[in-house]
Amino acid sequence: MTSPFIWLQHALPHHLVSRGAGKIASSRTPWLKNLLIRRFIDAYDVDMSEAARSIEQFASFNDFFTRELKPGARPLADGSTQILSPADGAVSQIGRIEQGRIFQAKGRHFTAAQLLGGDEQLARKFDGGNFATIYLSPRDYHRVHMPAAGTLDHATYVPGELFSVNQVTAENVDGLFARNERLACVFDGPDGTFASVMVGAMIVAGIVTVWSGLIETHNPELVRADYAPGQHSFSAGDEMGRFILGSTVVLLFEPGKVEWSAGLKAGDSVRMGQAIGRRLG
Repeated sequence: MTSPFIWLQHALPHHLVSRGAGKIASSRTPWLKNLLIRRFIDAYDVDMSEAARSIEQFASFNDFFTRELKPGARPLADGSTQILSPADGAVSQIGRIEQGRIFQAKGRHFTAAQLLGGDEQLARKFDGGNFATIYLSPRDYHRVHMPAAGTLDHATYVPGELFSVNQVTAENVDGLFARNERLACVFDGPDGTFASVMVGAMIVAGIVTVWSGLIETHNPELVRADYAPGQHSFSAGDEMGRFILGSTVVLLFEPGKVEWSAGLKAGDSVRMGQAIGRRLG
């Protein structure tokens, strides 16, 4: 039987709700943005000792949500030998891409091609490779970083719905991460081709990248941007983007390129920059 929480998500106008939340979250009215920030900190027990700025210094709730951390708050593992966690959060699922399918939750899968906006040729590169799905909770640091060194090949905005991406929803909504609005960022590097897919969620007001700024979300059309070789190159641990409310990152690697850390499993907490696997190349 479908729970009221899941039923409500199906019933709500996802993009209308998200646009409304986005307008409130972008307000620069001091009393409103300070009230929102304080209530949020209390509700989710946000650790502000790591933040580089105080509540009063944030221009809006969105500015707070995408807050930077103090220098040294997230030491990086050795990117020359390790794969780094791209974000703070919890491992939703981790494992191997088998026959093009990615495990979501018990009895539920989606395909790499679906996740990548229907690009079957690209998806075939990852068949037999490894994936990791990392969920960012509301209290987490919401900037997304590079899991490995790489040069941006292309980024594809894929339109979709905006279900919540928490574990309850993952267990009850088919193909969740391939249904929600997302930005699939594809890189070439020493570890071959790899992808970092930023998945939107309910009330996510936007996705920002360091190379193009705010992505036009709530868009009905798939939009692909290609980049010249070497135009945007990154080291492991470099910031690549951020969520303005939300969400989840799905990593995809080619076969034989990486091996996940022994014992790392669904439900484990991770911090940006920690080693979650090792490079095999």
